[in-house]
Amino acid sequence: MRIVVCVKEVLDPDAVNNYALAGKLTIAADGKTPDVAAVPRLINGFDEQAMEAALRLRDAGLDCKITAVSIGSDLKDMLKHCAALGADEIVAIDPAGAELDGQVIANTLAAYINSSGGADLILCGRQASDDDQGTVPILLGEKLKLAIAPLARDVVLSGTTLKVTRATPDGDEIVEGALPALVTISNELGTPRFPSAKAKMAARKMAPTDIQLDTLGLSASELQPQVVLTRQFVPEVQGNCEFLSGSAAEVAKQLLDKLRADRVI
Repeated sequence: MRIVVCVKEVLDPDAVNNYALAGKLTIAADGKTPDVAAVPRLINGFDEQAMEAALRLRDAGLDCKITAVSIGSDLKDMLKHCAALGADEIVAIDPAGAELDGQVIANTLAAYINSSGGADLILCGRQASDDDQGTVPILLGEKLKLAIAPLARDVVLSGTTLKVTRATPDGDEIVEGALPALVTISNELGTPRFPSAKAKMAARKMAPTDIQLDTLGLSASELQPQVVLTRQFVPEVQGNCEFLSGSAAEVAKQLLDKLRADRVI
């Protein structure tokens, strides 16, 4: 069985937030991309949990090959992290400077999956921490004509029957279906594992399979973005703090008075 895990490299969200709060996050001269030379890049947290979901299926006894695939340039460190976690194959698709939106990314991933023998199960993070859109997995599932189970906190496979526990605002929802399928993994899955030192050493010797975008047979229309970023800016962040003094009862009364004045209560 082949499991394909789609992963994305993002800016460290904690570092970005710290820069923003400190007023040091700026936009580059193109007006579209953050000027973040000092901010480290790492695997998107939800995608790392998708890797964890695949590894848990293997731990449960599933005989499978796990492929981690990503689109971008200079992805070796992130993909080798996937290899250290337990991926059997790591794949980097070079966009060669092409402008990518969710539709183009989904078309590219679908073309790769089809050209490499398909997949029995595709796992994706619920969304990426840099844009929080969560559109690529759904578009990918539609492109491949697969059943889609979003927001999973548990994935179990029995034979060819997939059982997914979904985390919804109204509580857990359990769905079952046949493979092939696509599942997006949410943070309710739990904390992903850390690779061992031995696994990290072994992963250093593992080279990603490099694929050029123009070898996937995509048409001009499939490479045409439907959404184009025109401008990105850093909003002004303000923080105000007021201390209340007096006894506990007096402080409680002052707080209630202020909340009522602000129409919070």
